[in-house]
Amino acid sequence: MTPKERSAILFLVKHLAAGVTAGLVFCAAMLGFDVGSLRTLLVAADSVGVGLYLFVGSICITFGSVAMGVGIMGLGDHRDHPDREY
Repeated sequence: MTPKERSAILFLVKHLAAGVTAGLVFCAAMLGFDVGSLRTLLVAADSVGVGLYLFVGSICITFGSVAMGVGIMGLGDHRDHPDREY
């Protein structure tokens, strides 16, 4: 693996970690404040672990993907297309 490839992967991993962290904070806030009685529904369910895993997993995947996308889209600058008006 070349240093350029390694830096690209490291760039994506950093953004993924930031997104997953934001997702975990969001999930903790949703459950902590019991928004929409979500915590009540999860605790009352027969399989709390499965519901919690699906909730946290889907939120973390979404937030991580968005963070990586924002990081990638933020790489371009005006030097890419000097003739274009922004």
